[in-house]
Amino acid sequence: MAEERQSRIVTNELTAPSVPRRMAASPPASLTMTPKEVFGILRRHIFLIVSLTISGLIVGGVSWYLLSKYAPKYTATALIEVLPQIERDPMTIGGGTVTKEVQYGFRSSIAALIKQQSSLQGLIARDKIQETKWFKSFGRIKEKSIAKAVKELKDHFGVSALRDGDFVVLSMTCGDKLEAALIVNEMVDLFLASQGGSKKEEIARKLTGLEDQRVRVQRDLDAAERAIDDVRRRWGFADLGEHDFQDTITIKLNDLEKEQSELNLEIVQLQSIIETLRKQALGPVNEQVSRQIESDPVMVMLAQQLASLESMLAGRLTKFGENHRVVRQTQELINATEKERQLRKVEIAEQTRVSNLQNAQDSLISLTDKLKELENLRQEAAAKKEDLDQARIQYEQRVSVRDERQDMLDSVKSQIEKFKMLHDDPESPKVQFVGYAPVPLEISSPRWEIFFPAGSILGLMFGIGLALLVEMANDLVRTPRDVGRYLHIPLLGVIPDADEDKKTHDVDLCHVVRQAPYSFVSESYRRFRTNLKLSDSTKTSSVLLVTSGAAGDGKTPVAVNLAAAIAAESKKVLLIDTNFWQPSLSTVFPKVEAGGNPVKQSDYGLSNLLMGQCDYQEVIRHSGVEGFDIIDSGTLPFNPAELIEGVRMEQLLKHQRGNYDYVIIDGPPVLLVSDTKMLARLVDGTILVFNAEATRRGAAIRTISELREVNAPIAGCVLFAVKAMKGGYFEEQFKSYQEYQKPRLAHSI
Repeated sequence: MAEERQSRIVTNELTAPSVPRRMAASPPASLTMTPKEVFGILRRHIFLIVSLTISGLIVGGVSWYLLSKYAPKYTATALIEVLPQIERDPMTIGGGTVTKEVQYGFRSSIAALIKQQSSLQGLIARDKIQETKWFKSFGRIKEKSIAKAVKELKDHFGVSALRDGDFVVLSMTCGDKLEAALIVNEMVDLFLASQGGSKKEEIARKLTGLEDQRVRVQRDLDAAERAIDDVRRRWGFADLGEHDFQDTITIKLNDLEKEQSELNLEIVQLQSIIETLRKQALGPVNEQVSRQIESDPVMVMLAQQLASLESMLAGRLTKFGENHRVVRQTQELINATEKERQLRKVEIAEQTRVSNLQNAQDSLISLTDKLKELENLRQEAAAKKEDLDQARIQYEQRVSVRDERQDMLDSVKSQIEKFKMLHDDPESPKVQFVGYAPVPLEISSPRWEIFFPAGSILGLMFGIGLALLVEMANDLVRTPRDVGRYLHIPLLGVIPDADEDKKTHDVDLCHVVRQAPYSFVSESYRRFRTNLKLSDSTKTSSVLLVTSGAAGDGKTPVAVNLAAAIAAESKKVLLIDTNFWQPSLSTVFPKVEAGGNPVKQSDYGLSNLLMGQCDYQEVIRHSGVEGFDIIDSGTLPFNPAELIEGVRMEQLLKHQRGNYDYVIIDGPPVLLVSDTKMLARLVDGTILVFNAEATRRGAAIRTISELREVNAPIAGCVLFAVKAMKGGYFEEQFKSYQEYQKPRLAHSI
């Protein structure tokens, strides 16, 4: 139980990413490196990078010294002033202004004109240039010398426009400072002379073109005037220009439309009234009609008679009683009057409603006739308005063309006057002489402020590139990422190099778990045991084969320490040495005789059992660790592969499954002998051991392929002897584990 708790001490994820829960192959990993990996590579090769950076600094300094002493370069510089294109306007007092970007663009065009090939060839053709040592250094053949000189000028003759100044800078770099100044000054003379004559010719050509343009624009202007007169005659309107007031046609049309809109509103209202009167004629008498009925003279007279009779009836009821003849006669008169009044009311109501409806209908007919007359008048006015609008559109188009031609004619005439004055102006060229280039006093190349930093940067870049190249050329399986990236099988454990753990310096690699239980290497074996138990591929496995691709990869230490770690959990473990070629368990666990003297070989071993020379109990011996038994390899047989493939080996494994919790087989290398393939088909799972200092990717991939060809179950792999690298896998793990172990060690003491 203590060892299980110990296996959970280190909480970092050393192997968790590489312990899958399935036997299926992982998808191919990306070959790109993460920033963390690149940083780790740079840390591991920091000495190489620093050394090459310093070497680059030294090489840059030496180069600067040699070049400045034996091949110096001098640069001569001259200026040409470039006036703005419209700085002087002969038609106005003062000058126009242009934006800085426009002025800079003009200076840039002047610079490009100086640097063009024809200008360079004209410079080379001058006698002073051809007499220089610079030109003579290109050879005696004139055509080739000129071609080489032009190419040299393109590379070393510079022309640039100043962004914040009215100057173009001309410069020449060569080995002779006097000739550098001479070449620049000759170009200044050549360009200024060419610009003086070409500017006059250019102005004369522009004057001729402007005069032709004036004649064409005058013809277009006359045609536009005639087109305006044609529009007036065609439509019959004398005044088609724009005014601030409305014309009579528009005013009349607006009035008609307004009157028509008001009349439409009246018709809609009258139609609504007619509909209401029609409903009233068929329905009960409303309050308005009732008031008209009550105001009728006959109804008023009958109402007065009815009131008089009711007063008379009240008096007679008091005098004669209810059943008297006089009272009954009076009551009959009242009833007759009420009946007459009711008949009159019905008659008047009917007459009133019919009369109102008829009057409204007659008004609607009158308004409808009036609306038709207004519509006819409006259509006539709209037609005239449409003709007027069309005439005005055509008129405005012609006027616009006329005005455009007039403006153009004025502009052309103004330009003609300008260019006539510029043609006679002695300062019309826009480039002005400032001064000749002085002889340079200082070396322009090489510059120490360039060579020293450049050498350092190049050395640094070369160092980083060489470090990455060395790292990429290393094809060892060194880290868990290499396993996931290239091998695609589960990683069950990572065992660090024992030389880097102080607690394992004097301990045999095969006995680390037992003899150095508090070491980081021992903890790594316990993590391997835990991962093996938790892995889906080995949960039901009790017979495991531990092998490697080549000899010396560490399979025996892994097998022995795994068996010891399992036995520490109170499990029964049997470790079988099947390497008949180079047996090792008899040396790791020597048999001790009664006198205490060790012997290297047991009396019987696996080979004796497989040849039928003994039984199971005679080959199994105790290792000295509780629950941990061993079967030695025995003597080397002449047919080891056939013995492994025989029935006795299969029966041995089948028999020991019931006696032990785990049967671990230390097998021979896969790539050296064929015995391992036979064993791999008999076990529940195969664990491959890859040495981080010796196993190459190709060998590891071939090992996996050999086992998969025989359908051997591969449980996973163990990475053995992993070294701590700067920025690498175990760099901080040793320190962290030691710090974490201090409380427990203090408590145990």
